[in-house]
Amino acid sequence: MPNRNVVMRNVLTISTAIIFTAVAAACGAGKQPQASSPTQAQSEQQADMPVFAADSAFKYVGTQVKMGPRVPGTEAHRKCAAWIESELMRHGADTVLIQEATVTNPNDGKPLDIKNILGRYNPDASRRILLVAHYDTRPMADEETDESKRNMPIPGANDGASGVGVMLEIGRQLELLRPEIGVDLLMVDAEDLGISDSDSGEDTSDTWCLGSQYFAKNLPYTAVTMPDMAIVLDMVGGKGAKFHREQFSDAYAQSTVDYVWATAARAGYGDKFINKPGGAILDDHLPLVRAGIPAIDIVESHSDVTGSFPPTWHTLSDNMDNIDKRSLEAAGQTVINLIYSAPIKK
Repeated sequence: MPNRNVVMRNVLTISTAIIFTAVAAACGAGKQPQASSPTQAQSEQQADMPVFAADSAFKYVGTQVKMGPRVPGTEAHRKCAAWIESELMRHGADTVLIQEATVTNPNDGKPLDIKNILGRYNPDASRRILLVAHYDTRPMADEETDESKRNMPIPGANDGASGVGVMLEIGRQLELLRPEIGVDLLMVDAEDLGISDSDSGEDTSDTWCLGSQYFAKNLPYTAVTMPDMAIVLDMVGGKGAKFHREQFSDAYAQSTVDYVWATAARAGYGDKFINKPGGAILDDHLPLVRAGIPAIDIVESHSDVTGSFPPTWHTLSDNMDNIDKRSLEAAGQTVINLIYSAPIKK
């Protein structure tokens, strides 16, 4: 990936954290996929610990990609939203809440209807965890080397479908074995419409993560029912992906990062969850932080190939050929272990 001087949704300089610190202080629907055979790491799980099925998650990713790019306002996007809602219901969510809103599309200034989808398990539990992924895809392949292709929408296998695929497989496990804590699965919309070009020096950070911004301003929680933590799953399916400690996550919820990365290491995924700093990413966790929820980002932000995002990021190569089942497994099994093991601590 070439060096850039622009600020994207993307790798921000850590000095930007000062700004966020001030803000924070102020405030396939058909046949059910079958489980895959457990890996060696998974075989060491406790007998009562669900085993994350990477084959199942992979199929969930593929189902989304087959719909086409899920750009807000398109038929593929509407179809995907309806499918996610039906899958959450099929997998036993106690309630499925839909948040609908109209926002301004940052690319053309026109009104745009968006939809957040929240599946809730054990809604009356006193302690709960919120999992988040975006289901929309980028309307332009602005990182393509071929300039003639940069206005084409990306397939979004990793950047969009991977997080949703992992969360739907987690939902399937929640139906099979109910945990003691409450779990909310939030699929947010309009994460990837943001304006990347900041050559003018204009702050475009609020053009990203529109769905999570709306959710954070319209939380379906009271002070008593707020989640103990939130985990964003973004770009968790890339080939050979490694998940470093995202810098804003460390700045605002270091104990949660410690907890998640230690859980991954115990589960045998220390080679995937690298206990070293990665990039500082403007992602769906930051609106939640500003709303008072300790939130972190599991995201590939320090690729061995590019030094930042995966090489397929915002390109037409973000397709099923570049999805790695073990990356999906590492993220999914780690989160499952969090849900079913030690109590969540703020």
